Parts: sequence; structure tokens; C-alpha cells
Amino acid sequence: MKKLTAVIPVRQGSQRVKNKNFKPFDNKSLLEIKIDMVKNLPVDRIILNTDSEYAISLAKKEGIEYYRREPYYASSQCTNSEYHEYLAKVTPGDNLLVAQVTAPLITLDSFIEAIDIYNNVECNSLMSVKKVQQYLWYNNKPVNYSVDYAPNSQNLPNYLSPTFGIIICEKEAMLRSKNFICDKPYFYEMNEIEAIDIDTELDFEIAEFLYIKNKK
Repeated sequence: MKKLTAVIPVRQGSQRVKNKNFKPFDNKSLLEIKIDMVKNLPVDRIILNTDSEYAISLAKKEGIEYYRREPYYASSQCTNSEYHEYLAKVTPGDNLLVAQVTAPLITLDSFIEAIDIYNNVECNSLMSVKKVQQYLWYNNKPVNYSVDYAPNSQNLPNYLSPTFGIIICEKEAMLRSKNFICDKPYFYEMNEIEAIDIDTELDFEIAEFLYIKNKK
């Protein structure tokens, strides 16, 4: 079994939902919920990567390690490629599990299944994805069908969209690709509920409603 370092990345600011990582979500914050989840995973270390003093104080309280993120890598000026490479450089371990706090509906079973797949399938990265089977247009042209023949939606090709909810990477491959998706990826398909990622106020409300419903 490959040794895993779990890294929980969380930044202080958020662009669309103010303070989304720390505000109440069913009586806990998204960060607290993710820490609770990761503590139950078969990982060797847990490291919180953050620029938030509050998050650091929470890491100390929860007894997990933390890495203080440099301001540039918590800013909107930092590209995803720079951020992915940076996360690989500053996180110890040969294999990293990145657990995003904005995906609170992913179950413990799904995380454990993904880890098992990563350990037993020939791949150097695993990314959670959702199926996209919709009519798509770009630059006033259809992407996945012809104007003169529109199939039923269930017959459209299946596109895969990364959800970034479960990410497992070999660090060396991550450094080479500067991406969470490396040159030998495995795409782990999620259902539409677990695939929810909180990016807007509406996402937050829907996710919280479903989270409470699932608990009941």
C-alpha cells in the first residue's frame, strides 16, 4: 500500500462566497467537516496548507500539521499550474491526497475506494470526475453534435469534467506535469450529489441542504 500524505488546501479569502471555508455549514465549517473526514482515511500524515491564521489555530486544536502558504499562492494572480506545482513542492511524501473543503458531500466510502484504486491500478494520478451529457456550444457552433442532426440527450457522447473533490497524485508526476492530472491518469466517476463543488452562494445552500438530508 502506497504511503499517502493528505493535504487540505484552504485559503483565507474567497471570490464569490464570502468566508465560505469557515462560515457555519450545518453547525460546523467546511474546513472542520473535511478535517473530520480525512482523519478517518488510511493516510500517514495530514497537513493543512493555508494562509489563514484561523485555519492554523484550528489545525493546532485538531492536532494536525500545517504549512503557512505564501501570499502569492493564495492570490488570484497565481495560475492553477503554478499552484499545483507549488503544492507538490512544499508537501512532503511521495504520494499526495488533496482533499478540497468545498466538496463536503463526498462520502468516506468514496475516498477509501479511490485510495484502493490508486493503490491497485497502474496510474500516477487519480481525479474525481462527473459525466457531462448535454448539448454543448462554443463560438456559435455545436461541440458534440451536428445542427442538422440532434440526437436524444441520452445518446450524446459522454464528456468528463474534473470535480477536484478527490485528487491523488504521485508527487514526481505532479511536478513534471504541473497539474493534478498527470500523464497516466485514472478518472474516478462520481454521482451528481458527491460531485457538487461549492463555488457560489446557491451551491452553498444546495450543498448544505443535501448534507443535512443525507445525515438524516
